Amino acid sequence: MENYENYLIVGLGNPGEKYKFNRHNIGWMIAEQFAEKFNGKWQKERKYFYSFLDKFNKNIHLCLPRTYMNLSGEAVLSLCTKFKIHPKNVIVIVDEYNFPTGKIHFRTSGSDGGHNGLTSIIEMLGTQEFGRLRCGIDRKFGPGELVDYVLADFPNSEYEALEQMKKNSIEGLLYLLENGVAKGMQFINTNFNPKKEEKAQEETSPKPEII
Repeated sequence: MENYENYLIVGLGNPGEKYKFNRHNIGWMIAEQFAEKFNGKWQKERKYFYSFLDKFNKNIHLCLPRTYMNLSGEAVLSLCTKFKIHPKNVIVIVDEYNFPTGKIHFRTSGSDGGHNGLTSIIEMLGTQEFGRLRCGIDRKFGPGELVDYVLADFPNSEYEALEQMKKNSIEGLLYLLENGVAKGMQFINTNFNPKKEEKAQEETSPKPEII
């Protein structure tokens, strides 16, 4: 490991096959695919799966917490302590039901928004000042149905949007790591909003004739 600046990418989710394709596990899916892109190998530790990449003159540590969602902060704190990673260099990939499936958005701080994984990380790090890549899972649930919704798999009808979101997330993270947080945040938040893309498509599509 070179004497470069350390970054930690955390893919939130629950361990185990039954959770693998859940909406709540989108962070885990993206972190896995990020490592896979560069042939990263995962090591099984007590509180997390861990992988390491050396890119853009940075030490990039990857974490998949094995603590289950509500205790994710334990895994994050453990790695931050071990590798002396400042919270500002932590990037948490997390599901966001206030966004349509496919939309991603980056922010450098904020509240937990009712997300138990973020609650745990804020509590363990003692700060809200860490990055989070928010990935849309849509809000197709009624009162009292949130838990069942996030613990259900993405439906086949959202497969294309899901795959594009994974691809965009990795592209955005790579841009951020290469160019810095400020430029990376602008790049992600400007380029990966499906509603903007749909609107642009509508504006360029031929209008039907009025009969």
